[in-house]
Amino acid sequence: MSVPKLVAEYRKELRARDMPRGYSGLAHLAFTSSVPLAGIAYSLAHVHAPTWKELLVLPVTFLYANFVEWVAHKNPMHRRFKGLGLVFKRHTVEHHHFFTHESMAIESRRDFKIVLFPAFLIVFFFGTFAVPLGVLAAKLLTPNCGYLFVSVALAYFVNYEWFHLLYHLPPRSTLGRLALARRLREHHTRHHDPRLMSRYNFNITWPLCDWLFGTLK
Repeated sequence: MSVPKLVAEYRKELRARDMPRGYSGLAHLAFTSSVPLAGIAYSLAHVHAPTWKELLVLPVTFLYANFVEWVAHKNPMHRRFKGLGLVFKRHTVEHHHFFTHESMAIESRRDFKIVLFPAFLIVFFFGTFAVPLGVLAAKLLTPNCGYLFVSVALAYFVNYEWFHLLYHLPPRSTLGRLALARRLREHHTRHHDPRLMSRYNFNITWPLCDWLFGTLK
């Protein structure tokens, strides 16, 4: 499917403005994957003989992360909040103009820059949602609970990045043809419809909170 003229013009303008010549999409993906994967390995290495009660942290953290994803996407990513203007600009202004429901696929690996989180948002995520709450869980519960919390939170972040990139790969690519990719890409494509993007399909990964809060389309 050809890219609509207005989208093609915006893509050209944004690439010229925000993509340095030396940018590497594969290096970006390696960074956003390796940092949390290293954190997961470190955290799991410090978990010792967890009890079944401590293991309950795993599903609880997954549900918490799904809720955070939904809230963050529904609010600062699509609504202007004081102090979070860069998040809104990065997502609504740039990402949703670069990719529309009519043209979801990247054209080269350099377009990874418009899909993957920039470094400052990774630091924001780790510093706000993962590490502090992991420390709190370790203090209030047990060290195992803290490390398990951090490991699941970071795994969810990797899941988010990989799934989101998957949706924006060409649908006829090897990964794009996967059954799960097709189904979840349809969910995300509907979110990229300008008429729906501020009201529906805020979960990028698993649409649990979309279903729970009535924003599933």
